[in-house]
Amino acid sequence: MSEKLLLSGNEAIAYGAWEAGVDIGVGYPGTPSTETLEALSKKADVYTEWSPNEKVALEVGAGASFYGSRVLVTMKHVGLNVAADPLFTLGYTGVNGGLVLLVADDPGMHSSQNEQDSHNYAPFAGVIMLDPSDPIEAYEMAKNAFKISEKFDTVVILRSSVRVAHTKEMVEVGRRGETKKRALVRDPKKWVMMPAFAKIAREKLDDKFVDIARYSNDSKLNRAELRDKKIGVVCAGAVYHYVREADSDVSVYKVGISNPLPLEEIRSFASQVDELYVAEEADDYFERSLATAGIACKPLSVPRRGELTPELIKKGLGYSNLSPHENPEQVIARPPLLCAGCPHRPVFYALHKMGAIVTGDIGCYTLGAIPPLNGIDTCVCMGASVSMAHGIEVADNLAKQRGETDEVIPPVVGVIGDSTFAHSGITGVINTVYNGGAGTIAILDNRITAMTGHQGNPVNGITLQHRPSHELELEPFLKACGVTRVRTVDSTDIDAVTQALEEETNAPEYSVIIFRSPCILLTRTWPAAYACDSDKCRGCKICTKLGCPALSFDEITRKVTIEAGACKGCGLCAQVCTFRALTQTESEV
Repeated sequence: MSEKLLLSGNEAIAYGAWEAGVDIGVGYPGTPSTETLEALSKKADVYTEWSPNEKVALEVGAGASFYGSRVLVTMKHVGLNVAADPLFTLGYTGVNGGLVLLVADDPGMHSSQNEQDSHNYAPFAGVIMLDPSDPIEAYEMAKNAFKISEKFDTVVILRSSVRVAHTKEMVEVGRRGETKKRALVRDPKKWVMMPAFAKIAREKLDDKFVDIARYSNDSKLNRAELRDKKIGVVCAGAVYHYVREADSDVSVYKVGISNPLPLEEIRSFASQVDELYVAEEADDYFERSLATAGIACKPLSVPRRGELTPELIKKGLGYSNLSPHENPEQVIARPPLLCAGCPHRPVFYALHKMGAIVTGDIGCYTLGAIPPLNGIDTCVCMGASVSMAHGIEVADNLAKQRGETDEVIPPVVGVIGDSTFAHSGITGVINTVYNGGAGTIAILDNRITAMTGHQGNPVNGITLQHRPSHELELEPFLKACGVTRVRTVDSTDIDAVTQALEEETNAPEYSVIIFRSPCILLTRTWPAAYACDSDKCRGCKICTKLGCPALSFDEITRKVTIEAGACKGCGLCAQVCTFRALTQTESEV
């Protein structure tokens, strides 16, 4: 019995995997992939868990596959970089139970620190990649991916993107299929990748892909759509729909298996159209692959960076009948900000006042770099704040030893959230202690993984399926790592935050300050809002330097106003107002 449900691409993948008999789901939350495991966690007869990072998630998945279970592993594109180490060896070992790896790209960088095309990973790692273009295809490909994984003894990457992940569509779903767990096969020549075995595995991998390429050319997951033969476009994923919307008459070769590409089929398609174009986002993976195979094609004249749109594709094809609906100049820019009432805003406020050099990290706290807080100098990748702070210290010490500088630089502080600390900040702390480093690390513990939508993590001990768990206590853990100066501070107390930062950055030893206060959005009830007494307000603007979106300054009246509906009653603004102009109202929020 089937039923139709309105599903996002992420939810559709969860349904497809579940119907395919997936036993285990494991991953790390990362936009735009997060909702997949959350949806799978609610289904029956399946075990799911968040891992502290993507490498661990894939290694858990590899172990479960080795045991004979079907496994879905999820992450976003930058997470695939973290998981690359086990992935490249899994290309050699192959799998036992089907192992499907969902990777969601973010062209346009809506919520990411870089823009990368994961297509490049599949041939690099020697694994199959499938490329759904909408929720219906995501559902179907998720179901088929496990069979393909087991058929060819390889990891299958299901490559999604932000548009596929979050677009909703009516999907006809069915029942969970009957699958039998594969037997555990203990075969060191297959699973132990010491050089003698790895060399044999590499030969098998090359041979295997001859068969997989034949499968790709015959597969219905790829298809040629012949219409007007003046123009043919090769595309995959969400870009397929952009092309169809740009001009419904052009011929399209829709790629469903993007590694290995069905090159013979594309060659046949190319021979039937006058001009062949390639449409793709953020990279030229398809264009390069076709050129290497000797298939003449023209790249669309579109930006190499960012998301494509139907309008951009029309422009790229040289059409002049553009619709006027896209006019970015008429859209008022609204920069992202830390939430009103964010309890960790005072840390960035204090760091900016100190003039500290701040190495930041991924998560909500990246927003501490934006004016007026201006509280972060660097942000590279998960966990880099801790290691980069040590790197600055090492370089500064070395320069002084060599007499290259006698400049006293501002205090260096690494800032990282609790979830990101568990992801990959831990090893940075261990490294600094091991190498006798100094400096200060600030862990902003808001008791949740906030930016991806409030997932649990090892620090708060909340598991994906709310099983009994253990909460990682940061204070004894850090001391066990060898950090002698560990202190915990309520981050909503601006004076206490400032004092702690000043004392610890002046201490000769390595120190870690845990600023602990829960995310303002963990509860939906807040204290009464604050309001500004205009008679007392002197227009000094000090409160606005906190960057709270509930506060604004009227340049005509030279007074501050507080939007009651946005204020969360945290009172941080009142702490910095020396004229006592900001007071709490009695109305409930």
